[in-house]
Amino acid sequence: MAEKKETAPVYYGTGRRKSSIARVYITPGTGKVVVNGKEGKAYFPYDTNLIVMNEPFVTTDNVGKYDVKAMVRGGGFTGQSEAIRLGITRALLKVTDEYRKPLKVAGYITVDSRRKERKKYGLKAARRAPQFSKR
Repeated sequence: MAEKKETAPVYYGTGRRKSSIARVYITPGTGKVVVNGKEGKAYFPYDTNLIVMNEPFVTTDNVGKYDVKAMVRGGGFTGQSEAIRLGITRALLKVTDEYRKPLKVAGYITVDSRRKERKKYGLKAARRAPQFSKR
């Protein structure tokens, strides 16, 4: 019989923000980030998106210790990077419970439930009224 090869553990977390949904897998590695099959720097146009995404690793002193593979759909770049951040946070909580306190204090465990408000009839946007004309 063939010997079983030792595989690195894979931790999974789902993140949602605005209309973005991210499925995130982290494995022990060198800090490589892949989003939708592309390198993280190639996928996100702004460095701030990468900084936001990696905040859980900075908080728990794990920068460069885990590889991230994320599949994200919907929304824009900001919503996607924040959805990935929540997914990374949830995956790190599965690694060990010691990360719970610093991540909770930083506010990364709490889901940001704000969504776009729907447009109402008679208005130009959700709350924007048409311009008033006296004559």
